[in-house]
Amino acid sequence: MRISVGDLTHPQVIALLEAHLQDMHATSPIESVHALDLSELNHASVTFWTLWQGDQLAGCAAIKQLTPQHAEIKSMRTANAFRKQKVAVTLLKHLLRQAASRGYQRLSLETGSMDFFIPARNLYRKFGFEECGPFGDYQLDPHSVFMTRKITGSL
Repeated sequence: MRISVGDLTHPQVIALLEAHLQDMHATSPIESVHALDLSELNHASVTFWTLWQGDQLAGCAAIKQLTPQHAEIKSMRTANAFRKQKVAVTLLKHLLRQAASRGYQRLSLETGSMDFFIPARNLYRKFGFEECGPFGDYQLDPHSVFMTRKITGSL
């Protein structure tokens, strides 16, 4: 598997991100969907990566810089054909290494509170993320769980 800065014009990337947005809209009220679309992922504050196995897209993830010391995980998604193959673990380790190399002191995220998001919350907890209050521009929302982790030299 290889991770590279993602090409937001690649058909497999577009399809995966569209599936991600569809799932978010199917499981959360519109006002509680915080997934970024293609244009938002193309913003200068966001770095987007893809993980490939051969010529097949296995997953994607992004970091959005909030401040020089704080970033947010965005658009983390595993392609259906690659579920249960540690794609999310590989991507999350990559994001943590990137956050450390960029000098961030904290990495945070927003995910859903519904059962659909239990696997994601469990993964984040396994890597030291703890629930916290809203950060950045977020507001308290019963459909959102906010999590954060200090960035140190080790995973």
